[in-house]
Amino acid sequence: MSMKQNIEIDGKQVSFKASAAIPRIYRMKFHRDIYKDLRALEKSIGDGTEENSNLDVFSLEMFENIAYVMAKHADPSIPDTPEEWLDEFNTFSIYQVLPKLIELWGLNVQTQVDSKKNFAQLTVK
Repeated sequence: MSMKQNIEIDGKQVSFKASAAIPRIYRMKFHRDIYKDLRALEKSIGDGTEENSNLDVFSLEMFENIAYVMAKHADPSIPDTPEEWLDEFNTFSIYQVLPKLIELWGLNVQTQVDSKKNFAQLTVK
């Protein structure tokens, strides 16, 4: 099962989708582990304020790639590169969008864990 959420970016509603396919899509596109990258971003962003974060250019690129993959997964009509997609916006704050993407990913993971638990309980009976 997947989870979808709209997040406002630069005055525009953008759909993002989290599902079991995201780690594979991210790995195939960027040759990186989304779990490690999300964990690193979570640590880097600190309490969600610019003054208390440790974000560098590489962290920003990871965020843009994760956001792009989740947006493309929700809407296949999005351009085929993160650069083309980002070009659709003037600016947007990582401090506003990243926590929402992390929350969406967490809800998706929780749903998958609950489904597996329920399935295991049904098969044991």
